[in-house]
Amino acid sequence: MFMFVTGPAALLAALLVCCSGQAGAQDYEREARWAQETLAALVVGEPVQIEQKNGHRFMGLYTRPAKEPMGAVIVAHGRGWGPDFELYGVLRTTLADAGYATLSIQLPVLPGTAKIGDYLPMFPDSNERFALAVRWLRAKGYKRVAIVSHSLGATMANQYLITAPDPGVDAWVFISIINGLEEMFRIKVPVLDIYGTRDWQVTRYGGAERRAQIDRHPGSEQVVIEGAEHFYEQQTDELTRVIAAFLGRVLK
Repeated sequence: MFMFVTGPAALLAALLVCCSGQAGAQDYEREARWAQETLAALVVGEPVQIEQKNGHRFMGLYTRPAKEPMGAVIVAHGRGWGPDFELYGVLRTTLADAGYATLSIQLPVLPGTAKIGDYLPMFPDSNERFALAVRWLRAKGYKRVAIVSHSLGATMANQYLITAPDPGVDAWVFISIINGLEEMFRIKVPVLDIYGTRDWQVTRYGGAERRAQIDRHPGSEQVVIEGAEHFYEQQTDELTRVIAAFLGRVLK
């Protein structure tokens, strides 16, 4: 179920009502706080909410480029962050400037003390959020959809792409993926693997193995950005350029 809200205040009120009193491993209150902070500072893009089968509504930030879009991109953040936090706010807006509609989505969050392994039980929920985001963009009329994902968000996107019977995605960009690339043979779309020479060790480790898999996958490539750290501080322009070049080639 898709829900549109006419303004940030209305969206925040709906999210707070939806999240209050919900039990489970997820930190819905922290998710609602992310929404509050995001909406208070939002300048570019339209806030929307998308309802899951359990009744929970998660936030997305939809940004349409000034010219006719060349396709649509789902932006997926890393562990515990929100859809407009630093790198993700940059990606959703610079990719829109490059000609792509973007939908930056809130993925499941746990308490701030949670480790990466604690997120494994969240994969079914993140799978559902990706599927709903794809459906949302398809309903808007976009025929070509890609995922651009970072860190744990890339790991979650990997899980979605290898488990969904029909992911509905035409390309996948994974930036500084955590814990490797799983079951590449199940992924039927071109992929772009990006990481930095000063990235986290967990990302740099396995780069050669990922490259060996990617080289067997038509249209896919790996790009290593010299000097880049995990969040690409001071190098987001180069990161966007690499992503836009790939999308321009595969989303035709």
